[in-house]
Amino acid sequence: MRLNIFCLASYAMLIALSVSAQAQPKKIPRVGFLGFGNGNPARFDAFRQGMQGLGYVDGKTVIIERRGGNRLAELAAELVRLKVDVIVTGGSAATQAAKDATSTIPIVMAQDNDPVGSGFVASLARPGGNITGLSGLSAEMNGKRLELLKEIVPKLSRLAVLGDSTIAGKQTSVKRH
Repeated sequence: MRLNIFCLASYAMLIALSVSAQAQPKKIPRVGFLGFGNGNPARFDAFRQGMQGLGYVDGKTVIIERRGGNRLAELAAELVRLKVDVIVTGGSAATQAAKDATSTIPIVMAQDNDPVGSGFVASLARPGGNITGLSGLSAEMNGKRLELLKEIVPKLSRLAVLGDSTIAGKQTSVKRH
């Protein structure tokens, strides 16, 4: 009789533990979105729509912490304090601020012209660290673009390119061909 009571109590305890384990709420992932200035509202809207297309609804299945402004270092530090699970950056300045703020939270660059030249990743093949994402590969593509332009306009003999060499990664994006 005691054995039956013990077995019954053990089964009840196992069932209670499994029910309470299933009843615990799932942790909702937090995504930090960091951009310069107003954070490019069109880019943020596209990001949010892309997340929805993957089944992530802001406020329900994911929490998106959007930060944008001129004091990117402070905003990146705030996202780190909020313990976001990942930081998505819009542009080189935001990526640099996020890189300076954390070496453990994954950072996804939404776009960078030259992540190797900017010092964000060791190489495109093996980025290393906590940063990954998209690259415009401008430096690698500009030679090909110039070749195509010469095919389209065969009599082209001079070409001027205007740009801002003070922006990280832009220095290597235009080379003399």
